[in-house]
Amino acid sequence: MELKGKVVIAQAGGPTAVINQSLVGAALESRKFPQITKVYGALNGVEGIVNETFVDLTQETTNNLEHIANTPSSALLSTRVKPDAKYCEEIFKVLKVHDVRYFFYIGGNDSSDTVRIVNENADRADYEFRAIHIPKTIDNDLVLNDHTPGYGSAARYVAETFMGLNLDNRSLPGVHIGIVMGRHAGFLTAASSLAQKYPDDGPHLIYLPERVFKVDEFLADVKEIYDRLGRCLIAVSEGIRDENGQPVAATLTDHIEKDSHGNIQLSGSGSLGDMLSDLIKTKLDITRVRADTLGYPQRSSISCISDVDQHEAREVGEKAAQFAIWNKVDGSITIQRTGYYSVDYQLVNLEKIAAKTKVMPPAFINTRGNGVTDKFKYYLRPLVGSSLGNVHRLRAPMVEKILNV
Repeated sequence: MELKGKVVIAQAGGPTAVINQSLVGAALESRKFPQITKVYGALNGVEGIVNETFVDLTQETTNNLEHIANTPSSALLSTRVKPDAKYCEEIFKVLKVHDVRYFFYIGGNDSSDTVRIVNENADRADYEFRAIHIPKTIDNDLVLNDHTPGYGSAARYVAETFMGLNLDNRSLPGVHIGIVMGRHAGFLTAASSLAQKYPDDGPHLIYLPERVFKVDEFLADVKEIYDRLGRCLIAVSEGIRDENGQPVAATLTDHIEKDSHGNIQLSGSGSLGDMLSDLIKTKLDITRVRADTLGYPQRSSISCISDVDQHEAREVGEKAAQFAIWNKVDGSITIQRTGYYSVDYQLVNLEKIAAKTKVMPPAFINTRGNGVTDKFKYYLRPLVGSSLGNVHRLRAPMVEKILNV
């Protein structure tokens, strides 16, 4: 028997360049089914559900939805609220009174946990209901996924940014540090490695949260590269940790801010880059040292969108509607790589995704822990899409000197 009722779609957490592809995929696919009476979008994620702040996507034109799909960031706006059991009871209460039978939540691992708790409320109330978690995160840290929608585009941004930083660093040599997002997983920082085309290209050093960050080894690495090349470009994850497991960025201040999920705030400050720059200046006596924090531009750049990322983000939204409405099942959509390069989409139990974090496998990181392997580059390259930036150097021969021989 068909389950007749409304659909609610919401978005949560940090935006991405392709999150609206998932929204539009879920909305348009849902609108095809006669048992779907309305398709709503909740503004500001679960906050919008509790406050009944819905927009009727059934009345949105297909043409405009397609334009929205190609627009970065969260069209439905987002939230950092992490609902507890009581909050999820309120969510379910609103969904039930509006005769919502299908709930699609686009977000990371915390969002999958929200879907799980809301689904449990429906089970206890004996209310027939289907809830699907649609994956999204630039961190690429959802378990059981080969990769996550949003990552490919952010990785493309990081790779092309470091291409530019490398060209700049080669023109006017010195030490340059780029701080990249990544709390527990180094996938995004590791994407900087795609800037390495010629043997002496940077980033020459890459530091990830998966390896202990030791100041002495860091300074020795920088000195070796600088002495050999006369310059050094470095990519650093904002979440690098010391031997005690503490984020290096958190050791720089007495006042540690935390977000609503209890995580230490790492973004929004250039303190980590400044500290590493000062170390190099004082300990290695190098005067030309600069640091940049890439920050929020990594998430929603309209000029660095991977076509592969777009297509997959669209399909996970479509698959969510198909799994829920056709197959009448709950769970989290996952992306599985089936070749080079092809993917398939599978549904897994929410409990297997919720509140878990995937990190870079050891095979992706070099032995010293200051770079990545070719295996990682092979993994990443198809995800950043077609027409990735490509740099070239002059190959003309040198002219023979006359005076300065």
